[in-house]
Amino acid sequence: MIGCLVATFAGSAWARAALRYGVTALAILLFLLALRRSGERSGRLAERLETMEKANDVQRRMLEAAARRPRDRNELAERLRDGRF
Repeated sequence: MIGCLVATFAGSAWARAALRYGVTALAILLFLLALRRSGERSGRLAERLETMEKANDVQRRMLEAAARRPRDRNELAERLRDGRF
């Protein structure tokens, strides 16, 4: 019974046209969903890159500040006397 209905449905011209349009619409829908997912992924990657750049900038500034620090108590006292600190 089901085989007879499927054969009748597949044999009619309007059913084949509807099937073609349905498959085309499904392909377009899947393409758009994949495009959206790709956009979301690239957005997350861009956000991660921005966060890493900020963290690297902070670390670089900390290292530069550490390189300029006084080496011992005498150098600290000398800088304070000269007003360079």
